[in-house]
Amino acid sequence: MKQLSGLDTAFLNLETASTPLHVGSAVILDGATLPAGWGYDAVRDLIASRLDRLPPFRWKLVQVPFGIDLPYWVEDPDFDLEFHLRRSGVPSPGGPRELAEVVARIHARPLDRTRPLWELYVIEGLAGGDVALVSKIHHAAIDGVSGAELLTALVDLEPLPPPTGVQAEVEGERQPGRLAMLARGGRGVVKQPFRLARTAVRTARALPGLGGLAEMAVPTPARRRVGDGGMLERPHLQAPPTPFNGTITQHRIWAYDDLSLPTVKAIKNAADATVNDVIMTVCGRALRRYLELHDALPDRPLQAMIPISVRGQADDDASGNQVTALVATLATHLDDPHEQLEYTSHRMSVAKHSGAVPAQLLQDVTRFGAPALAARAARVATRTRWADRFRLPFNCVISNVPGPPIPLYYAGARIKALYPISAVADGIGLNITVMSYEDRVGVGMVACRDLVPDLWDLMGMVSEALDELAEAYAVA
Repeated sequence: MKQLSGLDTAFLNLETASTPLHVGSAVILDGATLPAGWGYDAVRDLIASRLDRLPPFRWKLVQVPFGIDLPYWVEDPDFDLEFHLRRSGVPSPGGPRELAEVVARIHARPLDRTRPLWELYVIEGLAGGDVALVSKIHHAAIDGVSGAELLTALVDLEPLPPPTGVQAEVEGERQPGRLAMLARGGRGVVKQPFRLARTAVRTARALPGLGGLAEMAVPTPARRRVGDGGMLERPHLQAPPTPFNGTITQHRIWAYDDLSLPTVKAIKNAADATVNDVIMTVCGRALRRYLELHDALPDRPLQAMIPISVRGQADDDASGNQVTALVATLATHLDDPHEQLEYTSHRMSVAKHSGAVPAQLLQDVTRFGAPALAARAARVATRTRWADRFRLPFNCVISNVPGPPIPLYYAGARIKALYPISAVADGIGLNITVMSYEDRVGVGMVACRDLVPDLWDLMGMVSEALDELAEAYAVA
């Protein structure tokens, strides 16, 4: 058994019927490299042979009675691989929009909490004979980086033939009874005062670094002098209003595309910036164009939440959430590409100087509060449509997950592309996640369909924004 952290549990508690909080990816397999007779069985056999490397695939959620303590993961004694694997297809002509429509419908459905919290869809019918493997796994079990690490357990560096009839040996656990879980929960409650004291000490130690977050509460941007004598202006406590900041529905839309990684790096070198600076600028420029098109560009620049992984190289537990986040300002109030990239690079520096909530402190703080009450509060908040009246400190989430720079193979087939599929929530109806693979950057956008019905237009503007930056910096 493994107890969930406070942050992992928060993703369970914040989930409602209109806000399923699972994440995943679309892995596109090159149809020209599929071994003869390759199909659904190859995917099933591969996963079956490597289940021992995939602990989150085998974990079932067990709640503590009355929600008095955080829940646990337990090895599912009745694990049924066939339940989690699905087969689907796309209509002709099997292009990006046909695939995206199928993915959006899959992504809108919540996972069954009586089973391990994941599903994998083998989607056929794509143009050129390609096959898509679309995964969804609950955010309580993984973050972006741990999700990428799980993927490595299923891929190879060469086109090895898929195994047949091989079942990894995994021992299931006997699910503890209600009284046993109540006893565990009772012991957890007894420890709460000691945990609270430890958290208070950590909070006190972290206070000097949290000054930047506190300064966000002032009505005008706070300023602080830094080591080089410059002045750093911090983000506002409330982000400006946009069409995608409101109460979301259960309907989703997903769009995806590729950007050239060599082009991104060439711009980075020409501007003396970072890859992340360029990605943020491209997203900001596209958002400006989109909001201009809808006559909805606010006077103040948009603000984005940027998740940051704190998972160490020595951490061999590829599960759970080990993240913190920064809030950075996007250059949506500027139009000149040079000014946008310079501003974005500066604002990313501001965000780093402002500091994020320390990851361990975030884990500690989210541990307190009865899970049952937190889940009920989330449902009440959704029913009262709070997101239509109050604004968060950020308009959207932009996440950059590092991916493999070399070609990979899945059950003997070459992986052609990787696209992230993330989550949205009330008040944050747009998520942009990018993941590099070989010489491309896969961009996956998820939005509430009722707030951003024309997400593909925004995706097209991302590609245009990169082209405009490349032209501005004379990058071929």
